[in-house]
Amino acid sequence: MKIKLFPERFQLLKRFVFTFIALSTILRFCFFIWSISEVDTSFFKIGNSFVYGFLYDLGTISFFSVPYALYLLVFPKRFYGSIVDKVITYFGYTLGLLIFAFSFFAEVTFWEEFRRRFNFIAVDYLIYTHEVIDNINESYPIPLLIGAILLIVAGLIFLTKRKAVFTATFNASTTFKQKLFPTFFFIIISLIFGLFVTNKGAEFSENRYNNEIAKTGIYSFFAAFRNNELSYQEFYKTIDEEEAFNTLKEKYQTNQDQLLFPNNKSIFRKVVNNDTLNEKKPNVIFICVESLSAKYLGVFGDTLIDTPNLDLLAKNSLVFTNIFATGTRTVRGMEAINLSIPPTPGRSIVKRKNNTQLFTIGEVFKEKGYIRNFFYGGDGYFDNMSTFFGGNGFNIIDRSRGFLLDASVKTKRIPIEDNEVTFENAWGVCDEDIYNKVIKEADKAFDKNEKFFDFVMTTSNHRPYTYPEGRVSTPSGKDRQGALQYTDFAIGDFLNKIKTKPWYKNTIVLIMADHCAYSAGHQALDVANYRIPAFIVNTPVPNQKINKMASQIDVMPTLFSILNWEYNSNLFGKDIFSMKPEEERAFIGNYRKLGLLKGNKLMVLSDQKKSNFYKWEKETNLLLPISEDKEFLKETISYYQASDYLFHHEGLKLKTLGLEN
Repeated sequence: MKIKLFPERFQLLKRFVFTFIALSTILRFCFFIWSISEVDTSFFKIGNSFVYGFLYDLGTISFFSVPYALYLLVFPKRFYGSIVDKVITYFGYTLGLLIFAFSFFAEVTFWEEFRRRFNFIAVDYLIYTHEVIDNINESYPIPLLIGAILLIVAGLIFLTKRKAVFTATFNASTTFKQKLFPTFFFIIISLIFGLFVTNKGAEFSENRYNNEIAKTGIYSFFAAFRNNELSYQEFYKTIDEEEAFNTLKEKYQTNQDQLLFPNNKSIFRKVVNNDTLNEKKPNVIFICVESLSAKYLGVFGDTLIDTPNLDLLAKNSLVFTNIFATGTRTVRGMEAINLSIPPTPGRSIVKRKNNTQLFTIGEVFKEKGYIRNFFYGGDGYFDNMSTFFGGNGFNIIDRSRGFLLDASVKTKRIPIEDNEVTFENAWGVCDEDIYNKVIKEADKAFDKNEKFFDFVMTTSNHRPYTYPEGRVSTPSGKDRQGALQYTDFAIGDFLNKIKTKPWYKNTIVLIMADHCAYSAGHQALDVANYRIPAFIVNTPVPNQKINKMASQIDVMPTLFSILNWEYNSNLFGKDIFSMKPEEERAFIGNYRKLGLLKGNKLMVLSDQKKSNFYKWEKETNLLLPISEDKEFLKETISYYQASDYLFHHEGLKLKTLGLEN
């Protein structure tokens, strides 16, 4: 039996593979001509661009080929050419051609704007669909583009029929054994590219354009989807790295606080407290409330949603009235609170690789002798939370079972058992159940005479807005207003319960949102939609309102100051109480835009190395463009460039800072 890569039954697959490779090569050649003034035109560099390109095209088309090859393998010979066979074949072939044609058109528009293959920005377009669709409608003749795509697909199908490829496929007499080799060929190629080949493997040259030409758009898109972060250095305005760090060192090296590595690109320092004789070490419970916008609370002016417990806290706690979240998702809030760092472009560090054994607020608590626990009502596998918290020294208490799988992670996983759950939805157990688990674990720690720091992530204030019936006036599952009422109820119930505990008198409760409910807007950054509440309950200092502008990253360093702690710090956050008026600032951002807010001035850095300076009209929440301030721009770049540098050069790693794991 003669072995063929494409026997008769595989003739349509052959046509499909060669069509993709041909179109992709044509597109690659177009990009080469388009960027002829930028590419390295030496023979071997051009040759490598196309050779690498062919290999990545082959890897990409293998992913599309495997499902159809498996279909061809298992579909019985006696049904070749049947109605079912024809429907499946025509549908699959047409769908594949539509995907190719659409992606090639999309690549042309993407290259026109960014001179790159698909990256995280393309993935980001799936997140901000409304803005993207509006932009496409305004920029391109959509009916014409769609018509061109359909025309190309129809033309390719016509040519395929004209060449009798469908006839050869349906009238084939190929046996099962003859189909094995081509099927396993594409499976092996797809496994190689799926497991061992990365998109960076195409970056063979120092010339960026040669590298981008060598890539394949669809493969680049899914590579970005798996590792969706943007290179700050490539996409954003930069200054000399030494200048960036020197700018920050001036801000973090005070008369008291001293840099520990003054000659390095580092902000690692000793935070000095002159009142260490009065150092306090209470238990700390931090409640991170899902999607709690400041505007929903009565203390911030709301009159529609009933939140009596949180409004009462405003009178009986330290309440910060001018705090801004750094981002728009839970993982971004976790990043800000734990790492106390400005947001980096692309995905949150919580979801990135190499994000364990970092200097977090947990290290400060560890230095002071605390155990550290992360509570989550769902499975901590979601959003990589277990890996991030477990890999940074926290015990994991969630709805999964057993210990963490990563042998390098030494912390425990404690399950929330079925008998501890009274209500559960897709996101996890209700807030009351997670708070009851917090109380149970606190009782155990108290019995063992252990100091504890608990990071508690709630979920009830999240769609589908379901919770136990009978707790609040709004029925479960109706809307966010009911979820907010339940969130408020559960917090009040939790505080009332723990006040009866022997450990409460020596326990501080900190309550803050992860982000706002709605942060997207028509402006560069919708500033008002980043404002969140923050309360510190049962503190050793008088209850009061703090109106200073600050960031989510500043709240924990402020708590450490309240407790008169002296400690080593790699945190960008600062003590809010000690901030001078000119030092007040907040970091706000989304996946692509990075902002620094000071007073009513906002500097926004965006990809393509752009920057925009605005005056924020607080009353109307409008951003009015103003002339750029060079010093403000330098300060903004310094924060974001330095934070990105530290993560990518292991400046956040414990081992780099000389700390034990």
